[in-house]
Amino acid sequence: MNKLNEQPDGKHITHRKPFKSLGVFKPSTIETVFDFAYSMSFGKIGEHRDHRSGGTHHRKNGEIFADTFQGKLSEFAFYNIGHAALPLENPDVGAWKRGEWDDVDFVVNGHKLNIKSTKAIGNLLLLETKDWTDAGHYIPNKNKISDTYDFFILMRMQPFAAEIMGRNKLKFENTVDKEKLRKLICGEQWTYDIAGWISHDQLISVIKNKHIIHKDDMLNGLTRMDAENYYVQSGDMHDISELINLLKTQKKQNENA
Repeated sequence: MNKLNEQPDGKHITHRKPFKSLGVFKPSTIETVFDFAYSMSFGKIGEHRDHRSGGTHHRKNGEIFADTFQGKLSEFAFYNIGHAALPLENPDVGAWKRGEWDDVDFVVNGHKLNIKSTKAIGNLLLLETKDWTDAGHYIPNKNKISDTYDFFILMRMQPFAAEIMGRNKLKFENTVDKEKLRKLICGEQWTYDIAGWISHDQLISVIKNKHIIHKDDMLNGLTRMDAENYYVQSGDMHDISELINLLKTQKKQNENA
């Protein structure tokens, strides 16, 4: 795993992987994810936390909508790619109250998968440092069976919901016309790829070797970080075909056996 290059204007990515579309979402999928994200933000049927674990910025509903839409869409992207070969359940689109969330995105043959998302030009898997122990356990899921993930998968989307919200001056709003927003989001053609994946053991290595980008650090001289994160560059991640083959052939043994 390679560290970011330190320069006077911040930390820079050195190991990239180009975006290569693996498919286009069905309009019905975009509608389903839109309704879920709206409920979890503007609709207040369910609620997501309004700030990152190590961050100070409190998100508006527009930001929560964008992040929720992007995250849930990434689960559908992985489902689209993997369901022909793997026993995957459809992503959960039930609304949750504040403080509740999916414990795990997918479980395949006993292996727990954590799906992350970024924009098409994104090249970092980011995991907030305050959410993880040195042993790679997910602190918000403490005392749950899902406090440890076996694999982390980074999906990329084109376009990106936060950028659509920003262009239309909706990202920092707490109220919005639902049908106007639906037309903006559902009128796009959404494509996806997989930047790659890492294992739990590799996460522990990242933590041990302090692959950290700190709060207020500048990324590529352009983006100021809101929270401290562990990172993995896309060029250091494994190809998704390797993981699919592994999951097809290996059933995880009982950890308490």
